[in-house]
Amino acid sequence: MYEARTADRNQLKSMRMSPTNPARLIRSVVNSLIAPLKINQSESNPLDRPESTASRVANKYTPTTAIAVVIANMIGTGVFTSIGYQIIDIKSSFAILMLWLVGGLAALCGALTYAELASRLPRSGGEYNFLSQLYHPSVGFVSGWVSFTVGFAAPTALAAMTFAAYLNSAMSHIIEINRTAAALILVVAITLIHGRNHSASGGLQNWFTVIKVLLIAVFVVTVTAAVSNPQPVSLLPVTGDGAVIASSAFAVSLIYVNYAYTGWNAATYITGEIENPDRSMPFVLIAGTSVVILLYLALNATFLYAVPMEMLEGKLEIGVIVAQHTFGETGALIMGGVLSLLLISTVSAMLMAGPRVLQVMGEDFRLFKMLAVSNAGGVPRTAIYTQGGLTVLFIVTSTFESVLVFSGFILGLSSLATVLGVFVLRFRKGADNGPDNTGYRTWLYPLPPLIYSAIMLWTLTFITINRPQEAIVAAIVITLGFVSYGLTERASTRSLS
Repeated sequence: MYEARTADRNQLKSMRMSPTNPARLIRSVVNSLIAPLKINQSESNPLDRPESTASRVANKYTPTTAIAVVIANMIGTGVFTSIGYQIIDIKSSFAILMLWLVGGLAALCGALTYAELASRLPRSGGEYNFLSQLYHPSVGFVSGWVSFTVGFAAPTALAAMTFAAYLNSAMSHIIEINRTAAALILVVAITLIHGRNHSASGGLQNWFTVIKVLLIAVFVVTVTAAVSNPQPVSLLPVTGDGAVIASSAFAVSLIYVNYAYTGWNAATYITGEIENPDRSMPFVLIAGTSVVILLYLALNATFLYAVPMEMLEGKLEIGVIVAQHTFGETGALIMGGVLSLLLISTVSAMLMAGPRVLQVMGEDFRLFKMLAVSNAGGVPRTAIYTQGGLTVLFIVTSTFESVLVFSGFILGLSSLATVLGVFVLRFRKGADNGPDNTGYRTWLYPLPPLIYSAIMLWTLTFITINRPQEAIVAAIVITLGFVSYGLTERASTRSLS
C-alpha cells in the first residue's frame, strides 16, 4: 500500500505544473480570449480541470498541449508574407481584413465539423482515420500518403529553411550562418526531443507556442504605439468594397489566406494520445482556431495601419518591412530574429503531428507495421524519425519546392472530403452512436460544414480555372495513391499467405 501511494505521489509530482509552466500561460490566455464559447453546457471546460488529479492518464498529451499544436501549426510564415500579394489586386483595407475574416470563418467551420468527427471517431491520424472509416480504406490511404509527404514533410522543410533564412538575416552583421546547416540542426534536434517522451515533447511545444503568441502580441502593441504616420484602416465597407469582395481577385487571394490558416485540424493527428479526446478535442480545435483568427486580424490590421499599401504591394518580407519602417534598420534585424523564433514552434508542431499518420497506417497495413512501433512511453519513435529523415532529405535536395506548388489544392480536396464526411456519418449513425454517447455534435449543424464546403469549392474551382497545372498534378498524385494502395494490399496479402 505504501509503495502504491508513493508511486502515485511521484507520478502526480512529475505531472504537477510549476508556476512558470507554459501550459498554465496557454490555458489562461485561451480561457480569457474565448470565455463566451461553450462547447457543451453539460460539461466543464477541459482546461479548467485540475492538472494534478489521480485520474490523469500517463503518457498522454494534455488539452493545453493540443491547443498549442493547433496554434503553432497554423501560425507560420503565411500571415507575414501573403498580404503583399493581396494588395496587388485589392486596394481596400476593409476587403483585405474581410479576406482574413472569411478565411478564419472557413477554418472555424472546418474545426466545428472536425470536432464532431474527432469526438465520435477518436483515433490518431487525422484525415486518414476519418476518410478510412467514412468512405473506404483506400481513400484514407491516399490522404495519409499525401499528408505524410505534401502535408507535413515538405512544409516542415520549408519552415525550417525559412527559419534559417530569417536567423541569418538577423545575425549576418555578427556572423554568417550556413542556412542549410541551421535548418538541419533544428529539424534533427526537435525530432530527437519528440522521440523521447510526451513530457519532453509537450514541454517543448508549450514553451515555444507561448513565445510565439507573446511575440506577436508585443509586435502588434509596440508597432501600433510607435507608428508616427498611421494609415487609414476602414473597419466598415465603403463604396466599391462589395464589388471587390465578389471579384475573382478576392477568390484568388483567398487561396493564400486559406493556406495561412492551414493547420486548424492539427490536433486530430494526435487524437489517440490526448487525454479524454471525446470531451477535450472539440474545445481544443475550436479554441486554437479562434485564438489564431484574432491574432491574424490583429496582425493584418497592424500591417495596414503602420505602412502605406504601396510599400507593401508585391513584397514578401512584410514583417521586416513594417518593423524597418517603424523602428529603423535595428527593428528590421530584430524582426528577422523574431520570425525565426516563431518558426521553431511551427516545425515542432509538424514533426509532432505528421508521424501519427504513419503510425496508424502502420497499424492498419502489415507492410508498414514497423512504423507503428512505439517506445515504452507510447511515443511512435520510428514514425517520428522517419518523418524527420524525410524532412532532412527535402532540405538537402530542395525537391520540396515543386511539391508545394500544388499542396494547397490537394490538401484542400482532402479536408473538403473529410468535412463532407460528417453528412455520411450522420446518415449512417444519426446524431448519436448510441444511448451512452454524449460526445460533441457540430454546433448549428448543418451550417458549418455547408459554409466550409462552399468556400472550399469556390477556392478550388478558381485554382482549377486559373492554375490548371496544379489540378492536373493533384489528379495524377491521387491516382498514383490509389494504385499504391492496391499494390500495398496485394503485398500485405502475400505476406500473410
